[in-house]
Amino acid sequence: MSVTTSLPDVRSQRSPLFRAILILGLVLLVIILGGAAWLYSIARSALPQIDGSVAVSGLSGKVRVVRDNHGIPTIEAASLDDLFFAQGYVTAQDRLWQMDAMRRAAAGELSEILGPSLLKMDREQRILGLRAATQDTEKAMSARDRAYFEAYARGVNAFMESHRDKLSLEFRLLKYSPKPWTVADSLLVGARMVQDLNHYSYARALTREKILAKLGPELTSDLYTNSSWRDRPPAATRPRIDEDNPAVSSEEEDDDDDEGEPVGGDSRLISASRATSGAVSLYGTAEAAPFHFLVSARPVSAEAIFEGFSAAEADLFRPGSNNWVVSGEHTVTGKPLLSNDMHLDHQMPNLWFAAHLKSGTYEVAGVTLPGTPFVIVGHNQRIGWGFTNVGPTVEDVFIEEFNDHGQYKTPAGWRDPQHRQEVIHVKNQPDVTLDVVTTRHGPIITDIVPGETRKIALRWILYDGMTLPFFDVNSAQNWDEFRKAFSVFVAPGQNVMYADVDGHIGYQTTGKIPIRASGDGSLPVSGSDDAHEWKGYIPWDEMPRVYDPQSGVLASANGRITPDGYKYSISTEWEAPWRTDRIYRVLESGKKFAPADMLALQMDVSSTYDHFCADKFVYALDHAGKISDKAKKAADILRDWDGRMSADSAAPSIETKARKELERLILEPKLGVAPSDPADNSGTLNWKSYRWGMSTVWMETILTKQPARWLPSTYKDYPSLLVAAVENVLKQPDVPSDVSQWKWGKIYPVDVEHPVLSHLPLVGKFTGPGVHPLSGSGFTVKAVGKEFGPSERVTWNFADFDKSTLNLVTGESGIFLSKYYMDQWPAWYGGRTFNFAFSAANVEKRKQHEMTLVPQ
Repeated sequence: MSVTTSLPDVRSQRSPLFRAILILGLVLLVIILGGAAWLYSIARSALPQIDGSVAVSGLSGKVRVVRDNHGIPTIEAASLDDLFFAQGYVTAQDRLWQMDAMRRAAAGELSEILGPSLLKMDREQRILGLRAATQDTEKAMSARDRAYFEAYARGVNAFMESHRDKLSLEFRLLKYSPKPWTVADSLLVGARMVQDLNHYSYARALTREKILAKLGPELTSDLYTNSSWRDRPPAATRPRIDEDNPAVSSEEEDDDDDEGEPVGGDSRLISASRATSGAVSLYGTAEAAPFHFLVSARPVSAEAIFEGFSAAEADLFRPGSNNWVVSGEHTVTGKPLLSNDMHLDHQMPNLWFAAHLKSGTYEVAGVTLPGTPFVIVGHNQRIGWGFTNVGPTVEDVFIEEFNDHGQYKTPAGWRDPQHRQEVIHVKNQPDVTLDVVTTRHGPIITDIVPGETRKIALRWILYDGMTLPFFDVNSAQNWDEFRKAFSVFVAPGQNVMYADVDGHIGYQTTGKIPIRASGDGSLPVSGSDDAHEWKGYIPWDEMPRVYDPQSGVLASANGRITPDGYKYSISTEWEAPWRTDRIYRVLESGKKFAPADMLALQMDVSSTYDHFCADKFVYALDHAGKISDKAKKAADILRDWDGRMSADSAAPSIETKARKELERLILEPKLGVAPSDPADNSGTLNWKSYRWGMSTVWMETILTKQPARWLPSTYKDYPSLLVAAVENVLKQPDVPSDVSQWKWGKIYPVDVEHPVLSHLPLVGKFTGPGVHPLSGSGFTVKAVGKEFGPSERVTWNFADFDKSTLNLVTGESGIFLSKYYMDQWPAWYGGRTFNFAFSAANVEKRKQHEMTLVPQ
């Protein structure tokens, strides 16, 4: 007899739930696929036309636009008006959203598109009044320059109006459309560069005032040193006498072993890895936001300027630049080589837009600033140039005295201030109205300085008007014409390197630098009298300059550029000399250089300062009575280290973290404990308040001379202090048990992300390079950090401009899905570069796309 057992239908029991889950999953899949398809569709529609003929209203003749294998345009026009019109049009094709974001950041108009999270930044910008400051500049423009700026704006608007339904993804996601471009907008972009590069000394003055009140003149003078025996001013003639400087370690004397040989192979791709790897002070001398992409260099705002970073952490974000030039005596070609890499905040898209402009006798190639006409750094048929930041003191803080009637005191009596009404439009919220009060010195900035209660006014070079003389710079044919063009340049103050095809080289300090009745801008002063007023500017012919030096070598890397005995004050805060010193050591080695050697130097990651500090830690650990096993291992690692800040090395991690801890141990007893929450920015003085360009020179002197006045009372001597710094760091929870695995690249990565597109689900990680381990630091020639680094790398070859090289960080295009959006990133990251065509024949040879703009 058989028994049949009937089993329940499990599928039938689960069927309703299963079907519901399946349907929900399918709906979600459809939504995701639909969203992805929508994103792809609008991103694809924003790709610009770069081939064929395009009819454009506003042209007087045809314009030819040829793009090379990296999307870099060569623009040829019969008239200059059409040339700059086309420059505006072509730049807008690739960078319109970036241009709009930069002008909004400058004007304080980000809240209108991004909401209240950007209101604080907008308030700061409205108080500083960049748009108001550019009004006088626009009125003072020559008819010629105005015509070229207007042509550029018409070109931008021609593209904008013909592509309203095909704007880039950022516009569509943020649901807004850009306003027409104006001459004032171009000037705003220029003003923002002034802010980025020449707007921080006021914060230093306010912090210095607090430290002086706390520590007194002697210790304050120690902290705020502004010179070093390592300084190499371009105009200086004094010899280097290293043996007379006890701070130099012996191994520095022979540290040029990684300069290498020129590379062969593909002439269009060059690899650095293939080429080469007042009171007498302590120094013994009389010391005379998530949207950081919108600005090109730190500090980005008052909050960033006063944020709780210590000087020891400054190497993690301090921007700078390198430029140098060597005469034909030092090159394999017999003609000069000029190199430049400007260290600015990383952006996505990157800041610069490369271009080659040609109309009649006007022909120039290099990098342009989106939103402005002309070439900023480049070369023409005869000359070439590059920039680094001077870091001039062109801001003063005046303490104003107000009465109960709202008037402020002047030598002539009480005066009514000016009032400027600013209305900030905030997305999805009511407008915010500001009353900006301005005295004879400038706007009252009390509200943007954490913890400040006094009425303080900002005197700033930007308020004296700007000039953008780059058409004349682009057109200059020799040194005299070049200097004449820059003689009217106001700001930002720059170190300019020069070379020409005749073999001449030169250096010139540019920008207007104030001469004060008294003082140097390093401390706040009374605004009620005229004792500290600006009396004028340093005469142009007395600004530092050098032409055809006997050495045949010139370099600047943000360090001191005034020779000993120079009678004017240009800056109260030079950058530390480490990069400058390293550059000169390599260039003065006596070898003959090729372009590949210039790239190798730009990629150099040797740090004299970090190596010096490591030696001091090793000595202290070796002579300590008892240390942990971990500290012994750290000492072994540091002892064998060559000073290279390599991503795969643990030594830089140990040394850098120990150095930061050492600074805390020294400064905390004198300046106070820092808030545990980095967001606590009340303005209260603490050890992290001290930030200074030459803070490392102070530390070098501390470690060399070991002055008793800086030794914390809890330590018997400096060796025990250094041992404590190392031991404290090694106890931190993020340090691996095997300290040799504490790789520099893990704690010191580079992070380049798009500020908007990176937040998209699923595809966001593909909209920028993201996070990668990185070699180098703020003290190496390859000056890099998580959010800053070389914004471009160029070398102008005066033997053959077709063999000049240029590399941007990510790519030429700002349009997601463009093949030129991120194609240059592997080269930037890997230390390679590309030849930049200049001759007509080579432009044709490298041609990948050709577009003709024709009058409509």
